[in-house]
Amino acid sequence: MSQTRLAAPAKQVMSPRLSPQTPAASTALNLRSAHISDQQIGAWVRGGLWLLALGIYPLVASPFFVFQIGAQTLVLGLIALSLSFLAGSGGMVSLSQMTVAGVAAYTVAIFGSSSVTTISLGWAPWLAVGMALVMSVASSVLIGALSIRTEGIRTIMITLAIGVAFFYLTQQNYTAFNGFQGFSNIEAPTLLGFDLGHPSAFYYLCLVVSALAVFGVLYIDRSTFGIGLQGVRDNARRMSSLGFNVTQHRLLAHGLAGLIAGAGGVLFVYYNHAVSPGSINTAALINVLVIAVLGGLRHPIGAFLGAALFVLLQNFAIDFVSRERFNLVIGGVFLFVILVSPDGLLGLWERLRVLARPDTQRQPTPGGTSR
Repeated sequence: MSQTRLAAPAKQVMSPRLSPQTPAASTALNLRSAHISDQQIGAWVRGGLWLLALGIYPLVASPFFVFQIGAQTLVLGLIALSLSFLAGSGGMVSLSQMTVAGVAAYTVAIFGSSSVTTISLGWAPWLAVGMALVMSVASSVLIGALSIRTEGIRTIMITLAIGVAFFYLTQQNYTAFNGFQGFSNIEAPTLLGFDLGHPSAFYYLCLVVSALAVFGVLYIDRSTFGIGLQGVRDNARRMSSLGFNVTQHRLLAHGLAGLIAGAGGVLFVYYNHAVSPGSINTAALINVLVIAVLGGLRHPIGAFLGAALFVLLQNFAIDFVSRERFNLVIGGVFLFVILVSPDGLLGLWERLRVLARPDTQRQPTPGGTSR
């Protein structure tokens, strides 16, 4: 039997400029680490300031702006965040995220308490909420199992068909969903002596849930699973050849998105005190996509920026145009933002920051051009 000789490791030839042992290189590495730390600290500081401002908001705003504007923005932003996570990190555009939220909303109404006592089971609110989250995750995984083997327009059409099918199911089924009337008188529970139905208390509940969802998505994007999911988004075939389970990554992403959408659906039914097929119709499905794209899919905060613009237009555009023409207004704003900035409001903000940056901060490239 022949023996394989191991070649001696070749000596690394390093120029003094690139050697990590030289003082100049060590100083450069330390400066780079400090620069990264400063960026991270700056991001956390900005996030803390935003949370502080949002926490003070109910103390200075009227109940209308706290509940109708602030709480509604957070609820719709939470549902749109589930779509942003799927599309931004996983490359899967799903039009059924409002359907998943509707599953959670109907589950709260069916297992909890409502005006339809012949259907509602009257469970404790927290048991109904827990069941709603389980059902939303299960429904999202099921939708993912039906759609993840397709891409592009096929995925959009499959998820849209599922959303439309669930809409007609709730509209025509009276045994479980009470038909087109749906459920009403669904009141938010009490937590630690605080009535969550009060505008300020409900706003803070939405703020806490939204903050947890945003930080959770940011953590997932930086985790091993998140990086693998982004690799699947960019080149699924290559990731599969490297040994990654593409189907498992996509299904898990759908499950996490379902959890976020389910939390938004629970808050949605408590916000409206009711749920009906009109809450999950085709217009509602499209609105979630419009909100996510308006804000920008590159960062979780974009979903809430898009929701804020949508809610403001929804409440104040009717002062200038009739309510029947609201879709025309939101469609025009959508086209304008996309034409000006394909990355939505976040991309527009980044462009303004670049334009406001002095030219002296641009670093020259080895070719002599500036960047």
